[in-house]
Amino acid sequence: MASYDLLKNVHENLPLPETGKTFLVGGSCEYWHYGCDNFNDKGWGCGYRTLQTICSWVRENKISDKVVPSLRCIQETLVAMEDKEESFVGSREWIGSVEVSLALDQRYNVLSKIIHIPSGRDLAKHAETIKKHFEEFGSPIMMGGDRDCSSKGIMGIHFGSKEIYLLIVDPHFVGKPRSARQLQEQFVKWQKVKDFIESSFYNLCLPQAKHNCTISEEK
Repeated sequence: MASYDLLKNVHENLPLPETGKTFLVGGSCEYWHYGCDNFNDKGWGCGYRTLQTICSWVRENKISDKVVPSLRCIQETLVAMEDKEESFVGSREWIGSVEVSLALDQRYNVLSKIIHIPSGRDLAKHAETIKKHFEEFGSPIMMGGDRDCSSKGIMGIHFGSKEIYLLIVDPHFVGKPRSARQLQEQFVKWQKVKDFIESSFYNLCLPQAKHNCTISEEK
């Protein structure tokens, strides 16, 4: 795939929401988002873009030298695995955490752990699991839901004195971002776990590929 001069590590230097302890993704990754490769996927491609961001992490951290696949290549992979029908190729059908795990396994031989969370109000119950994932593996996490119809990446978790936050990298940006700071106004942010949609379930895909995470503590 051609190089698209994408921004890297857009989550770095984002101010912490409050004092506490932070666990961040380890290593480097690119920010893949709507239309970043001149293909218009606005409104349906967020799951693919988050997968591409994870794929870039796999490549950037020397776990595999395979290039980041295009959206069509991802669709063809899922059809070849018999997860989707032939009509899926060229469609605008969404993908979620399960499809992301299948594609990572098929393309990079990276297995993933899937966590099903019945309601946004239950996210806090899984905070320790997310923390341990960043400690042990350090890979980006894919998050998808049903009523929260926007797939996104999780690049860290912060335990504050009052709240728990997830570091969200949202692929819904359209255009060419000038800087990470521009994205951090809306698309890269700390979000309280209690602010996720209570009536939506969430699936998390935790790739089991290792790179030490970054841990910081602010008192």
